[in-house]
Amino acid sequence: MVVVLAAGAAALASNAADAAGPEVSEFRLANGLEIMVIPDHRTPVVTHMVWYKVGSADEQPGKSGIAHFLEHLMFKGTDAHPQGEFSAEVARLGGQENAFTSQDYTAYYQRVAKEHLEQVMGFEADRMTGLKLSDEVVLPERDVVLEERRMRTDNDPGARLGEALQAATYVNHPYQHPIIGWEHEIQALNREDALAFYRCYYAPNNALLVVAGDVQPDEVKALAEKTYGKVARADTPPRARPQEPEPKAHRRVSLADARVAQPSVQRVYLVPSARTAKPGESEALDVLSQILGGGQTGRLYRALVVEKGLAAGAGAWYQSTAYDATRFGIYAAPRPGVSLEALEAAIDGVVAELAQKGVDELELARAKTRLTADAIYAQDNQATLARIHGAAWATGETAEDVRTWPDRIKKVTADDVKAAAQRFLVLDHAVTGYLMPQDEKSAGNAPAGPAGAAPSGTPAAAGKDDRS
Repeated sequence: MVVVLAAGAAALASNAADAAGPEVSEFRLANGLEIMVIPDHRTPVVTHMVWYKVGSADEQPGKSGIAHFLEHLMFKGTDAHPQGEFSAEVARLGGQENAFTSQDYTAYYQRVAKEHLEQVMGFEADRMTGLKLSDEVVLPERDVVLEERRMRTDNDPGARLGEALQAATYVNHPYQHPIIGWEHEIQALNREDALAFYRCYYAPNNALLVVAGDVQPDEVKALAEKTYGKVARADTPPRARPQEPEPKAHRRVSLADARVAQPSVQRVYLVPSARTAKPGESEALDVLSQILGGGQTGRLYRALVVEKGLAAGAGAWYQSTAYDATRFGIYAAPRPGVSLEALEAAIDGVVAELAQKGVDELELARAKTRLTADAIYAQDNQATLARIHGAAWATGETAEDVRTWPDRIKKVTADDVKAAAQRFLVLDHAVTGYLMPQDEKSAGNAPAGPAGAAPSGTPAAAGKDDRS
């Protein structure tokens, strides 16, 4: 979180509505492709991003990981552009490229000089329907994904804990599955699975093109008609996911591993996302997460680290950008000699005090200032602007929602924050996880309750770039 001087931050907050970002132009092609253009004329560079409204939560049962696997396979080439040509050309042009998969979307992007925009649009439009796959390229890439899972998850106790905590948080919704997939299901994925998923979801009527940079809307529209406009629609089904029931019991999960150097307590509450929340609820949760976990001035840090000396670090987060019910997280790492049970009790005390007594106007103003200032600073990076708008679109929000978010944050009151804490930060909606060294478990210090795992204190690896 960005820290600013109080006077400067107040000025930023007061001007947030005026500096909410550039005007975003939106239009749709006849084949259903939606397009956003975000002007940024400071440098002759463009960021070109294609978002598909499909992620790991849209996979069929038994096929976990297919969305992420297909993301890998999208770089295997077409008849018009054999494997490696697209990436080699972007590199030759001095550009950058990458891709990422989340629970709700998959995206591909390039950043190039503006004169090369048509070229990357042509490449991306070609692989929207022209992907060619054979077992000779699919099966080795499946091994690559399995190795990625071993490196990022299986060999990392914190990641394993996060994966298990997410599975415990969602008992019915497909958010319970890891984005990369379960190992035994990845092993069974094949060429036919990838092509079926591709033909179902990779289509202009299920996609958003975001172009941010030194361009004008009319020229982007003309180039889009010339490239993407030739791609046919597909019969993509609407999203119809099993929904999560109202939680009614506090659950516990734990993981002990000899490689754990720093134990931690982690808790996740099931809460509404920006799309599913009632008016004002998501914004109140944004402010609440900042008040609890906003760096060294956050309540958790002040109480657990500074005042009581129980923790080496503490914080909170809220993952508002999600299509369905999402998560609000709290985490803390104990100082030597402090038990996880004692630290958890102290966390409970901080949350209970806020829910009972509310927040004061100074910390409310500070939290809102930081949130709105961060929104302003994000405008300095055109790729960040493209990501914000693309992720919002893929999770049911609009460019107008993005533009007006700072104003909505400014309207959050102390009563709104208190009500959010009382309504959502309750143990019946929570899963608490302990991460500990192996010797602590053998000594009988694991928490009561079923065995399992928890997250690393930040949202799961949604949106992590896969290619380096």
